[in-house]
Amino acid sequence: MVLRRMVVMSWFCLMILASPGWAGQTLLVKGMEAQKAGRNEEALKLLNEYIDRYPQVREARYYRALALNGLGRHKEALEDVDKALADNPDNVNFLLAKGNILVALERRPEAILIYTQAMQCDPRNAEACKERGDCLAQEGQFAEAMADLNKAAGLAPRDPWVFNKRGMVWFCQGEYQKAVADFTTAIRLQPDLALSYFFRGNIYRHHLKEPDKAIADYQKGCGLGSSLCCGELEKMGIKPAAGRR
Repeated sequence: MVLRRMVVMSWFCLMILASPGWAGQTLLVKGMEAQKAGRNEEALKLLNEYIDRYPQVREARYYRALALNGLGRHKEALEDVDKALADNPDNVNFLLAKGNILVALERRPEAILIYTQAMQCDPRNAEACKERGDCLAQEGQFAEAMADLNKAAGLAPRDPWVFNKRGMVWFCQGEYQKAVADFTTAIRLQPDLALSYFFRGNIYRHHLKEPDKAIADYQKGCGLGSSLCCGELEKMGIKPAAGRR
């Protein structure tokens, strides 16, 4: 009886030591942390080593896909996320990653289908609503885009990018005051969102004929490091404020 227990315990210990949770945990965790911090080259090196040992772990392929996408290696990223999805097709995070990679590849109609699948899996996923809405807008489907972005705004009222993207849809439809309101909300939520200053400044300058407000927005955006805003100031013959270039 004692011998049998010893054999069972020995087998159990060997299984644990051979599992990714013990032998490769450090590699995986460090790779994930590096990717989340934007250190994609470092993440790729760590995750490559981990996946060489444990190719079946789908979370590792997911994070490697994010790192590859961040490095502009979109086709390789797509291969990884497809492998991650192969045995877990309803994982919303994996689907969102695939949609984002397809957008990077400028395959927006396919991305719309993937975001739709993510929304079917999780109807209250604000990220899927926001990204599908953005894709629909890029495809000129403004009514459908607005429906998605309105829903995203309700689900994630603290996300500045929802309002930045919705502001662009209002702008494309000639609704300039509504666009300004959304860009203003985006700036309130994230005061260093230079792109919203640029878009709002353009509306003030070219459509609402309020050059002083346009200059103020360009100055702010230029101070935040936006070459777009600095360029608009140059076109207007205005120097950036001191310390802003």
